[in-house]
Amino acid sequence: MSISLNTCILILKEHHLLKSSAVQDTVATKMDYVSYDSRDIETNTLFFCKGAGFRPTYLSMAKQNGANCYVAEQPYPEGKGMHALIVRDVSKAMALLSAAFFRFPQDDLYVVAFTGTKGKTTSAYFLKGMLDEMNGGHTALISSVNDIVGTKPEDSFKSSLTTPESLDLFRDMRRAVDNGMTHLVMEVSSQAYKKNRVFGLTYDLGFFLNISPDHIGPNEHPNFEDYLHCKLQLLVNSRKCIINAETDRFNDVYAAATTTTNPDSIFLFASDNFENPDLKVPIDFRYASQETDMRETRFKLYCASDKAKQLPINGDYTLQMIGSFNEINATAAIIGAGLAGEDHDRAAKGIRHVTIPGRMQTEMTRDHGMVVVDYAHNKASMMALMGFMRKNFNDPKIIVVVGAPGDKGVSRRPGFSESLSAYADKAFLTTDDPGFEDPMSIAEEIDSGIDHSRVDVTIELDREKAIHDAIAMAGKDDVVLICGKGADAFQKIRGVDTPYPSDIVVAQKVINELEGESEHFS
Repeated sequence: MSISLNTCILILKEHHLLKSSAVQDTVATKMDYVSYDSRDIETNTLFFCKGAGFRPTYLSMAKQNGANCYVAEQPYPEGKGMHALIVRDVSKAMALLSAAFFRFPQDDLYVVAFTGTKGKTTSAYFLKGMLDEMNGGHTALISSVNDIVGTKPEDSFKSSLTTPESLDLFRDMRRAVDNGMTHLVMEVSSQAYKKNRVFGLTYDLGFFLNISPDHIGPNEHPNFEDYLHCKLQLLVNSRKCIINAETDRFNDVYAAATTTTNPDSIFLFASDNFENPDLKVPIDFRYASQETDMRETRFKLYCASDKAKQLPINGDYTLQMIGSFNEINATAAIIGAGLAGEDHDRAAKGIRHVTIPGRMQTEMTRDHGMVVVDYAHNKASMMALMGFMRKNFNDPKIIVVVGAPGDKGVSRRPGFSESLSAYADKAFLTTDDPGFEDPMSIAEEIDSGIDHSRVDVTIELDREKAIHDAIAMAGKDDVVLICGKGADAFQKIRGVDTPYPSDIVVAQKVINELEGESEHFS
């Protein structure tokens, strides 16, 4: 793949981003590689000087390693002898030029995007499961857990960001197209719009699941309105919009969708008993709980409006995952499957056995009982999880590893104390995205509300050690619950996403150390 200097200039001018350009007569005008990392350079690379941490020495390194053109918001002496494209916004320029370099892979994919404070990952996995049923497993995925760009093992890998940097995103999309993938399901974070990672990208379907205060702080969004504004951009850039009618700030959400989308292409869904007398448009899809236990969830989806009835997705669905919130996520995903051309029977089959990393992942050990990694992160989910274990596994000793995030969800902490007091025999209070708070203070706050006559508490801030100690002390008939983080591969510490192996990886490593390889199964 390559891109010419002239093409870059035309694209930047078209979008009113180019401030000036410096063209060198003796330097190749074709770029055969693109990068924003000075350590990842090939001959004739188009190099982007981006990010708050950019230093001119990075440009010197890129030049030495073979870069022949740079894009920046100001000229640098270090780039003397290179082509220079000086732009108004380097992150927007990188998105546009990366898309062009990788030959606009989005045009060869049916692209579906989810945004919301909660539920993006689950909804994305549900929809991938259904589309795979329709297209023979050729659905790509960009999520906060895993990225999947093909059908081979090497085409699946851990994601580092919910939504990758634009250059990485378009590279992955091109790889997906080249691997024969026909659909792409992706999570789109508020930061993706804040930092122009998806600038210029239009989705075939855009989902808005919910909104509540989150990701607000010095290194994220300055306030809730900015957070909401970034979330709404997904709807502005979608051909069809699907909105949870029960979301907070519904009027703002719907108004954003109508700025670029005809109301006939906007679909609303809600639970069967939801009523909003102020709602001026009909709800297209309703869902109703049928039965839920700790093994599966059964619910019914109704096509309520005339335009909804054109989709053959009305009927009963069963999920392997529990919780009413998963009915919401599944309903959104099923609507997406219907709009992509799928019928009820295929959708029901495709969603039936979908599981998501970090949600009720179970490891059965030889000598250390059952180890469960789950995203349970509030009182209700903790009570349900521990209550189920107590009831269904012959009243086992329950050992829990849990922490609470900093900077948000402070009201959850007393709920942790209450649920642990109700069901746990042993609790390891540990670190879980402390943010700008002191993790010891968070743990002590939870500990202060625990009934110590019923629960033995250890504060161990090293999460990996807490998981190790919990599993090591467990007996054959005990249950170890590792709660809160799910499959998160990072710890949010003082505004930085610090790499972390994820709870299931740590747990499996500990079990292997204690019992030897291949002595457990999941």
